[in-house]
Amino acid sequence: MYRGVCANVCADDMPSLAQPPANHPTTQTDDVETPPLKILYQDDYLVAIHKPTGLLVHRSPVDRRETRFAMAMLRDQLGRWVYPVHRLDKPTSGVLLFALDAETAKHVGSQFEQQSVRKRYLAIVRGHPPLGGIIRHAIADIDDLNSRRKRPDAEPQPALTLYHRLATRELPVSVDKRYSTSRYALMDLAPRSGRRHQLRRHLKHISHPIIGDTTYGKGPHNRFFKEQFGVDRLLLAAYQLSLSHPGTGAPLILQAPLEGRFLDAVTALDWLPELPSAARPDPANPALDLT
Repeated sequence: MYRGVCANVCADDMPSLAQPPANHPTTQTDDVETPPLKILYQDDYLVAIHKPTGLLVHRSPVDRRETRFAMAMLRDQLGRWVYPVHRLDKPTSGVLLFALDAETAKHVGSQFEQQSVRKRYLAIVRGHPPLGGIIRHAIADIDDLNSRRKRPDAEPQPALTLYHRLATRELPVSVDKRYSTSRYALMDLAPRSGRRHQLRRHLKHISHPIIGDTTYGKGPHNRFFKEQFGVDRLLLAAYQLSLSHPGTGAPLILQAPLEGRFLDAVTALDWLPELPSAARPDPANPALDLT
């Protein structure tokens, strides 16, 4: 029986997370030592980490007050310089790749520019989108200081996203007063271009914004997930990154299983069986070198 749909049930049947797990990470404070970044893969050329939500890749006008950056933290953790080859938005978690020398950074960077790197994301969105489809919607660059404002001279650039709906759920609560129930879906997303905030803007474009998105999402649904599930983050995670190894040319697949509050929400919504195998909480094989 399909596990993703729930309708016409009483409020007592609605999933919840009354208390966070005892071992759940707590908010970072100035007098608490920052935990090390989780390394998913490392060799003589590359190192991949599982970037937590709320962490910038490097110093940026996006948040001038921020003092923690993945690049600096990883450099200090490894005791050597690292070179970012792509980026994830601050609220997005998942696979983040760095090169260990400038030549490798150039090689991998060219793969991103040529759009030969394959990226896969999971998201929880409002509503029930179609089972699958393609979003073709041009996106103009936006101002670093204001994520809602397009740059005056920016022309919309082609952007394409593939999506597949993995599971749905209908909860017996009226978050939007126009409807007596509230619908949500788990989505597998594959961007085929690399525009800024592409997935977040594309999901908004098809009227299925990502939960926890304070820029493009819907406040009532974001607040509902915070109150009902204890989730106060963007529910978007980069769970898989595939590229050619810069040293051997062999396919390299990097994987980051879901963790933390995202995993909590997926579990509470009974979607764990619907997760792609690469995103399931099994760290036994987070990186596959398919030589």
